[in-house]
Amino acid sequence: MGQGIAQVALVAGHPVRLYDSAPGRAGEAVAALTARLDRLVEKGRLDAGAREAAVGRLHAAGELAELADAALVIEAIVEDLTVKRRLFADLEEVVAGDAVLATNTSSLSVTAIAGGLRLPGRFVGLHFFNPAPLLPLVEVVSGFATDPDVATRAYETVKGWGKTPVRCADTPGFIVNRVARPFYAEALRVYEEGGADPATIDAALRESGGFRMGPFELTDLIGQDVNEAVTRSVWDSFHQDPKFTPSLAQRRLVESGRLGRKTGHGWFPYAEGAERPEPHTAPPAKAPERITVRGDLEPAEPLVGLFEEAGIKVRRKAGDGYIQLPGGAQLSLADGETSFEYPDEEIIYFDLALDYARASRIVLSTGEHTSPESLAEAVGLFQALGKQVSVIGDVPGMIVARTVAMLADLAADAVDRGVATAEDVDTAMRLGVNYPLGPLEWAGKVGHARVRGLLLSLHERYPTGRYAPCLGTVRRSYAEEGRESR
Repeated sequence: MGQGIAQVALVAGHPVRLYDSAPGRAGEAVAALTARLDRLVEKGRLDAGAREAAVGRLHAAGELAELADAALVIEAIVEDLTVKRRLFADLEEVVAGDAVLATNTSSLSVTAIAGGLRLPGRFVGLHFFNPAPLLPLVEVVSGFATDPDVATRAYETVKGWGKTPVRCADTPGFIVNRVARPFYAEALRVYEEGGADPATIDAALRESGGFRMGPFELTDLIGQDVNEAVTRSVWDSFHQDPKFTPSLAQRRLVESGRLGRKTGHGWFPYAEGAERPEPHTAPPAKAPERITVRGDLEPAEPLVGLFEEAGIKVRRKAGDGYIQLPGGAQLSLADGETSFEYPDEEIIYFDLALDYARASRIVLSTGEHTSPESLAEAVGLFQALGKQVSVIGDVPGMIVARTVAMLADLAADAVDRGVATAEDVDTAMRLGVNYPLGPLEWAGKVGHARVRGLLLSLHERYPTGRYAPCLGTVRRSYAEEGRESR
């Protein structure tokens, strides 16, 4: 990581000194970084003159004292509080009084690291994302004692390096690792409840939710041990808040040694020749010739035009916002309720999609009261739009809907608690973990009132506190309802 950050500074025109406590390692890092620059020249991403100038600005430091004239020192060493505090205490004896000291920690408290310094005001977190030369986001983290002017200097510096900085208060997980927990946690909860298998959950979040990767394949890439440790660290830091409760299923996977790609097996097999499980996909079914749409489908309203374009006759009637199939079954957008709660009705739920026109997969959930004929009508209806259809168990909130609702809730909570602005939270989640929309922007598109309603439904069915909407979500919901009533 240190080499990546050094490359960013070098290419931006800054002189850089690399230091490592292990003898000879700094020189090796200079050689490795020079080789990186050579590869950029070969690929046409850096001209030869810029490469020569950058190499001329790069030096190895044999001892800490050689950093005496540094205006900014960025640490990227082992995630150990004691080790980091010792390093910065030594640095403080070397650098000038106005030098900025920064940590690239992703999991430790910036305030705690700075706690042993004589001048903690000059200390700031600069959390780059790996690989630093490619990913644009940097979280600029202010500890309890960080001078606002120091945070601004750090912010402007990384912005000048071509990065997109966001300001953040010192909180467990900062922005990204705090707000992102439900992306993994809700998928694991659906799996643990037997609602769907990992391949189907991943497909739903990719092909309907618009995420680049599903949570199971992503944690296999990250490493199950790494991902589980981050979740557990955030959970512990928030005093076992149920919103961050780790997964027993993931813990068992870690204990078994199936850590993902690096061990050849995680949720999926990665050995040469191993077959990747396919998501559940319903067989072809006949589409109904006509349907009745009762009321406004709200975020699913674009489906009406898609049905009409596919040649399905649509009749509009007053109602509570659902699709009535010819056989009498009701198709409703996931709202946190389940089919088994309505034994006298046939209710089939369909999941939220980022964009129903572009989604290649639609997910349905059915209960024990759903007849094969009604399910076939629902499957055929969406297949007529050119979509693949997955059918999962009768799980409250389904997959995409509950995931988006929880992401939005944690994002709103972060803003409400002064961790970051709404704009910075959304920017961080788009650039740091490649979400298709920021969680708060997504909640606005779906409707804050719908997000709150879904969370309340989940809270009623899982009364642990995990799904209780935060005050930020409640405020946004009431503000939205107030605007609509005017």
